[in-house]
Amino acid sequence: MKNIKVLGLGCANCKRTHQRIEEMVRAKGAQVQLEKVEAIIEIARYGIMYTPGVVIDGEVVHMGGVPSRSAIEKWLE
Repeated sequence: MKNIKVLGLGCANCKRTHQRIEEMVRAKGAQVQLEKVEAIIEIARYGIMYTPGVVIDGEVVHMGGVPSRSAIEKWLE
């Protein structure tokens, strides 16, 4: 099971990123633990300079802006 974290302070793009990933996880029936991380200390630990950030299994895979559906699809493979 993959662990996906969406890092951001709750801006519209952060919410949209979380929602888009959640929708695609459901559509694919993927086994994923999806978390929202809004604590600035934890966001800083990952070196995220622009939100939203996406971390999969401890690795930063995206920073800034809403990720495309094709990018999310690749993450769920």
